[in-house]
Amino acid sequence: MKPPNRSRAQSAETELGWSRVTLRKGQHEVNSGFACLDALAFRGRKRTEDHLPNLHNDIDALMASQSQTDPSFKTMRLYTRLSAAEVRRQLILQKGYTDAELPTVRTLSTKLNQWNYYLRKVAKRKPKKKVPETDAIFEQVHQINTAADQAEDVLRISMDAKTAVKIGDFSRDGVSRVEVAAADHDFKPQTTLTPFGILLPQTADLFLYFSTSKITSDFIVDCLDDLWRTTLQPRSRRSRPWF
Repeated sequence: MKPPNRSRAQSAETELGWSRVTLRKGQHEVNSGFACLDALAFRGRKRTEDHLPNLHNDIDALMASQSQTDPSFKTMRLYTRLSAAEVRRQLILQKGYTDAELPTVRTLSTKLNQWNYYLRKVAKRKPKKKVPETDAIFEQVHQINTAADQAEDVLRISMDAKTAVKIGDFSRDGVSRVEVAAADHDFKPQTTLTPFGILLPQTADLFLYFSTSKITSDFIVDCLDDLWRTTLQPRSRRSRPWF
């Protein structure tokens, strides 16, 4: 029984592992004298702008009154107050698009970033409204503080804790005159410290303590006790703690 006839391209693919499609295309280029180019640009799904040619202009119209430029003028970014979901909703309400023809919120968010529209965090700059009792409250606080400063058996203090800080080889946007390198990620810090400060308003003395855990009432009492025994009691005329 004779074996089935096979083309030379099929034999090369079987024996040498070469693609017979590529071999046939090369043989066709040799015989025709024309180079065969793959139309890769026409493969896959088309961009949203190809399906909706007016989408970019319609989004620009929506963003015109809701965006502002980079305040530092270092980039061409436009910061907007509209989320991708809200932009999609306004396109339906104002521009006549249907829900079916518009891309998803995720795709629209990607397009907004590509077109230099970025969300910006709302800054806490708007002061709260003044209540009628505000002046009376501060007047009372001022009187109590003045009386405490004048009393010999009272020591006025101010205490506050700040955001936890990761300890390690991190840059924290710092600068240095010597060549140093910092870790590109802070996933595994050596430890995490929470700063806690005690201020003496009369003398402007500040004492800092650090905790590797959350700031608890026990920690605060321990800090006050340490501050009294090590610093305040030796220079105070009182023999007993002030807390």
